[in-house]
Amino acid sequence: MVRLITTLIGLSVASHTFAQDKAIIDSSKSPHIQLHAINIGDCQWTDGFWAEKFKLCESVMVPHMGDILKGDVGHALNNFKIAAGMMEGKHQGFSWHDGDFYKWIEACVYLDAVNHDENRLDDIDKMIDIIGRAQENDGYLHTATQIEGIPHFSNRRFHEMYNCGHLYTAACVHHRITGKTNFLNIAIKNADLLYRLFQPRPKQLSRFGFNQTQIMGLTELYRTTRDKRYLELAEIFINNRGNQRSGDEPNVTGESFGDMVQERVPLRNETEAVGHAVLALYFYAGAADVYAETGEKALIDALDRLWENVVDKKMYVTGALGQTHYGVSSRHDKISEGFLDEYMMPNMTAYNETCANICNSMFSYRMLGIKGDSKYADVMERVLFNSALSGISVDGKHYFYSNPLRMINGSRNYAKMNTESPKRLPYLKCFCCPPNLVRTIAKSSSWAYSLSDTGIAVNLYGGNKLSTHMRDGSPIRLSQKTNYPWEGSVKITVESCKNEPFEIRLRIPEWAAGTEIRLNAESFNINARAGSYATIRRTWTPGDVIELDMPMNVQLIEGHPRIEEVRNQVAVARGPVVYCLESPDLPNETSILDVYLPSDSQWTPQFQPDFLGGVTTITGDIAVRNIPKQHMYHPIGKPQWKTERAQFIPYFAWSNRGESEMTVFVPIIWK
Repeated sequence: MVRLITTLIGLSVASHTFAQDKAIIDSSKSPHIQLHAINIGDCQWTDGFWAEKFKLCESVMVPHMGDILKGDVGHALNNFKIAAGMMEGKHQGFSWHDGDFYKWIEACVYLDAVNHDENRLDDIDKMIDIIGRAQENDGYLHTATQIEGIPHFSNRRFHEMYNCGHLYTAACVHHRITGKTNFLNIAIKNADLLYRLFQPRPKQLSRFGFNQTQIMGLTELYRTTRDKRYLELAEIFINNRGNQRSGDEPNVTGESFGDMVQERVPLRNETEAVGHAVLALYFYAGAADVYAETGEKALIDALDRLWENVVDKKMYVTGALGQTHYGVSSRHDKISEGFLDEYMMPNMTAYNETCANICNSMFSYRMLGIKGDSKYADVMERVLFNSALSGISVDGKHYFYSNPLRMINGSRNYAKMNTESPKRLPYLKCFCCPPNLVRTIAKSSSWAYSLSDTGIAVNLYGGNKLSTHMRDGSPIRLSQKTNYPWEGSVKITVESCKNEPFEIRLRIPEWAAGTEIRLNAESFNINARAGSYATIRRTWTPGDVIELDMPMNVQLIEGHPRIEEVRNQVAVARGPVVYCLESPDLPNETSILDVYLPSDSQWTPQFQPDFLGGVTTITGDIAVRNIPKQHMYHPIGKPQWKTERAQFIPYFAWSNRGESEMTVFVPIIWK
């Protein structure tokens, strides 16, 4: 196990030197990275799907969410004002609400990196000033405990570490984009407090930090300041999990224990994803950040096992994670919002918290940087186009917390549930998911490309322009024209580049078997294997054009035979987009449960610019059977079928036409 040497203990805030790179994850100096992040703003969406989502994010999603969080509904800014003594009142919202506010500020900063706005920056500075006033002299900052007079770090259920982690991440990004240190100084002051308290590893604090955003935040703070104490502390939080010592104080554990918070088994020995999905994925993503700096083999071996367990045995076809709201782990610990046993994948009761889905892409993005394997970008893309975007409405103002794969009228009593809902809501009391999603959309262009020591990798497709510097410092400009994901044709033009050979890696998605590549309008002899990067190394000339033609056939997707919930059922997909069937697109009084799908259905894709924000729908044949539902079991005669044509819509766009039934998987009739 790598042991970090502390060399900068006791430095004052003023003596820190700050990194100047502007990447979301500043891996520019990380020694164990193959694909490095581009700077925020170097890639900008110009047209098509993601350009439209980014525009909506800037014009509607972020401002509307700001009205919520700065007003009396979300109350987040009010909490800081109360803690700062600027107004009177009680803390409102959950104790982790500070972190939700930091995520929203982070989204604002990403927008500013692309489209600079002095008014937006001034508004952020005013909020940072309020946050700074709320911070205590020793660096402590957590409005719930401050306002309610609760002893600091007395019970981990208050999620102090969660808020710290999002503070550090947002502050680092703010510094990189603006060059200012006002937010970063707050983060440093707080992190120095954490180091003083947690670095000695006192037993009464050894079970803190179970909501592991602080590992990512501390690592990013190390990358920004080069203060090794923060990396050391990040590793301490990894080492604390699963290594509780006899006599650890029970009054700090909260109501969660064991697999629920990943403390049953040390991370380096773990073999499966267990417990709360968000807590687990934040933990894995943070550990990946630490590995990028330390190169510890035991750490990456564990992350490899866990990624494969997540993706190959516990992930939905939409890229969603967290099969259940309440359940037990394979080791019989009570868990919530988390993982069940392998291949146990319910549809109607699937939880799939929006945050967990986003965390899946965050973990894979870090693994992409470490390994350079396109399979990680495949997962990122699957999440982005499906289980992430399903968390927000097409108007950008309504949200889902959970994302089931099937919705049946009258099947569940939502009055008894605290996060599930039959339709999108304008505000979620637990508001962690909406700002997590908008910051992901705001930074999505930064995931489109990565830098290698030998060139550049194209990870995501969408109309964009790239102006960046390669690892050797040479400038490069590319442009991308495409109507992806609705069409499979992509044209990448080299606008300017160095006069020496370098490589361009093109991700061939796992679904895109048969992809053809042309260079300057001529067929190019290259291995365009689905699920890999196709690499072209040459001396490039401004004006060179790469064309990809990815087949966009409708595909029927079946699950592993051990997934009992989808035996003899299929999902419909086209390109990276998973589709669903929604009751507004069925004949009157037809239930989702009455629908079957002939295997030889004839499909007609059609782009509809004025429907659900502009999507390609797929129309195909369905077979409708009137199934008696009054008894739990009943005898059956020869089924009577009625053939209809029905429209399938992208899963992310469901529940935008009122409350309705929906299903991703449909029973299939083989023909």
